[in-house]
Amino acid sequence: MTPIVVPAVGESISEVQISQWLKKEGEWVAAGTDLVDLETEKASVQVSAPVDGILLRILKPNDQFAAVGEAIAEFQPAAKSAANAPSAPAPAAGPASPAQPAVVATAGSTGSNGDVRVMPAARRMAGDLGMSPESIPGTGPGGRVLKEDVANASSGRSVPAVAPVVVSPAQAPVVVPAATSIAATSIAVQQGSQNRSEEVKPMSMIRRTIATRLVRAQHEAALLTTFNEVDMQPVMQLRNKYKDAFLEKHGTKLGFMSFYAKAACEALKRYPAVNAEVRGNNIVYKQYYDIGIAIGGGKGLVVPVLRNVERMSFADIERTIGEFADLAKNNRLMPEDLEGGTFTISNGGIYGSLLSTPIVNPPQSGILGLHSIQERPIALNGQVVIRPMMYLALTYDHRIIDGREAVSFLKTIKEVIEDPARLFLEL
Repeated sequence: MTPIVVPAVGESISEVQISQWLKKEGEWVAAGTDLVDLETEKASVQVSAPVDGILLRILKPNDQFAAVGEAIAEFQPAAKSAANAPSAPAPAAGPASPAQPAVVATAGSTGSNGDVRVMPAARRMAGDLGMSPESIPGTGPGGRVLKEDVANASSGRSVPAVAPVVVSPAQAPVVVPAATSIAATSIAVQQGSQNRSEEVKPMSMIRRTIATRLVRAQHEAALLTTFNEVDMQPVMQLRNKYKDAFLEKHGTKLGFMSFYAKAACEALKRYPAVNAEVRGNNIVYKQYYDIGIAIGGGKGLVVPVLRNVERMSFADIERTIGEFADLAKNNRLMPEDLEGGTFTISNGGIYGSLLSTPIVNPPQSGILGLHSIQERPIALNGQVVIRPMMYLALTYDHRIIDGREAVSFLKTIKEVIEDPARLFLEL
């Protein structure tokens, strides 16, 4: 038997979460086949079968946490033969002890250690009333004696004997011991004649990291947001005119994000403080432009980074974003895809957001928020016209970026998007 252990996935990562087991206990797997998806605080990684064999036993189920180097499964190496090839029935593995059905027992039922199943609150109440809890019929799950049972017995109310039946969470409250380690629990809370359910699930590794970083940004930076709006008609016309030729030549669709990324790159060149970061008592000005693009992935929002956007073509940007989106959807982004970044673009408009105040991604000092494109009346050359308009938002660290720079940065974005020829003429 060979243990399957959590591999080292980065110098700063000591714990992972079991995202999903891809194979079942007792299943035959070929060498190199992915067994499980592990989620780190940065990305997802996969652990593969070292050789041909059988996944004997899963030690850590989905959603539980494990330390680097900890065994999460037992694996039985085996020589591949006609008897155990994938096309034949998988060899039987040593199954774990079968789970016993949950039943409600009558009064006086005992647990595995011979004790009557009496809840602590019920035992205390019975002691205060001078009653023996072992003599009280239990109506809780597994025949447990509840506080309500003691109250009924003390008031002389009869409690009907309960036959052994399987209990569903909707029929009776579920008692979860505080010391029990659980990945996810559904709890039914009985109030009067209604059952109100709650589900307790551990926060995912990525969600924990997002929470930590966003709280850090709020505490450490002096964040401020400024707004502008942009007429999207010029970019939309240009895109509609060339999208077919672009797809035919480059094999990828021409979207809006390449225009946004190029516009942001131009604005960052003009206002380098937005591309800088605070490092101790110093300001570090980056001479390169690595722009993170916020993408909704399978486990939450992730921000893969486009490296050296100033050197990328429109096709390079669109192709790379498409690849990142596919990886994020399947939880296949690697930690190096998310590391670094000097600036971030977040497009909440694809989810219908009209206006928002995004939070910077530390140690970056700025983030550009994009929103829904909506037709609105505007005044243009003395006339009221209907145009596809979009609000822009720039949240920035006021410690190193002045308001004048922030407003001018957004104005540059507006100018480039409303006159995209500037991208090619470098105006």
